[in-house]
Amino acid sequence: MSIFGDIVNKLFHKAKPDETPPAVEPTPDPAAAQAAAPDAAPAPAPLSDVDVAAVMDQFVSESGQTLNWRVSIVDTMKALGVDSSLDHRKQLAQELKYSGDMNDSASMNIWLHKQVMAALAANGGKLPADLAG
Repeated sequence: MSIFGDIVNKLFHKAKPDETPPAVEPTPDPAAAQAAAPDAAPAPAPLSDVDVAAVMDQFVSESGQTLNWRVSIVDTMKALGVDSSLDHRKQLAQELKYSGDMNDSASMNIWLHKQVMAALAANGGKLPADLAG
């Protein structure tokens, strides 16, 4: 499973524990996905009706750590129990088609956080306006 898919599945499972998490691939640009397959019916959003902020706040609360998931990809991943190592973040960056310098981890982390939040919103997740992209 992709790292982004793991993130979505953890959010979905926490929000809807009695349902089976859907398979998901990162789609930060839904218009591009529709252009690539214009005749295909749009797939249902895997995170529809999931309040991402509420679920993430719950993960942070349960972690017992001081984590700022709203601005930090590392804290987002830690809250979800996902490996937040640099190597893992580089893999996530590759999944999401990062074209910058992966050795500039600060820039990559900022980009990753924005892309993950945008991809969560594109997959139906409900985010506060300042995080939705």
